[in-house]
Amino acid sequence: MTIRPAVPADAARCVEIRGRTRQNAVSVQKLAAYGITADSWRDDIRSGALPGYVCVIDKEIVGYCFATRKTGEIAVLALLPGYEGKGIGRELLGRMVDDLQVFGFKRAFLGCSPDPASRSHGFYRHLGWKSTGTFDSHGDEVLELWLS
Repeated sequence: MTIRPAVPADAARCVEIRGRTRQNAVSVQKLAAYGITADSWRDDIRSGALPGYVCVIDKEIVGYCFATRKTGEIAVLALLPGYEGKGIGRELLGRMVDDLQVFGFKRAFLGCSPDPASRSHGFYRHLGWKSTGTFDSHGDEVLELWLS
């Protein structure tokens, strides 16, 4: 297993994986409706607007985490179902949070399912993320993590 910084050539695979997650899968078509395509993702990685990390196993990307450099938001954390429960998501998220701190952020935030039955609901809270009591435009609960 290798975790490395994302490069523009990773964008198409990341878009593909986003539609294959166990919960909260978002298809290529739905991402495009939000204005997110492999091309836009590639451009944002290249410009530094969307820094991230990918996990590579057997020469294939199996998961990733990206943040929005301008705001400090964790934009997405996604893993293929067969790689859940192995600490990969925690490692990817931890590296991205560390980078946000280096970028000067005192607080990171993200949108998460408000459904306690969702895996992400417990995952982030277990890692210390707290609810802000607000919801984003997609109906996700906004969680925050204060950085030391």
